Amino acid sequence: MASQDASEVFDQFDEDENAEPQLGATPSGRKRLFSKELRCMMYGFGDDQNPYTESVDLLEDLVIEFITETTHRAMEIGRTGRVQVEDIVFLVRKDHRKYARVKDLLTMNEELKKARKAFDEGKFTGNNPEAAP
Repeated sequence: MASQDASEVFDQFDEDENAEPQLGATPSGRKRLFSKELRCMMYGFGDDQNPYTESVDLLEDLVIEFITETTHRAMEIGRTGRVQVEDIVFLVRKDHRKYARVKDLLTMNEELKKARKAFDEGKFTGNNPEAAP
């Protein structure tokens, strides 16, 4: 009877191997989140306009792994269980390229916030020159 149970288990694995993964999903069922952006980035960095799907999938797996590991590390410092901007800055502080990029992105984010605020204030106070007849 034990051998019969084992053969049923092996049959189950054979069926799983034959199942085709859904388009845009990994074999584990996870949806591909960055495929389009990664294809564009790969092309921008000199790859073919339509890179191999396997290359994009591999790169996406690496990106997801990096994001996951960084997030877990960030959750362990500062307020445990929460990720704050300062935690990410702390993690990349020794990698000068990442640190400079994070600082640039944070500065741009602040500038965009200020520009949106100025635009919204001008729009609602009636100081919009385009609205005049």
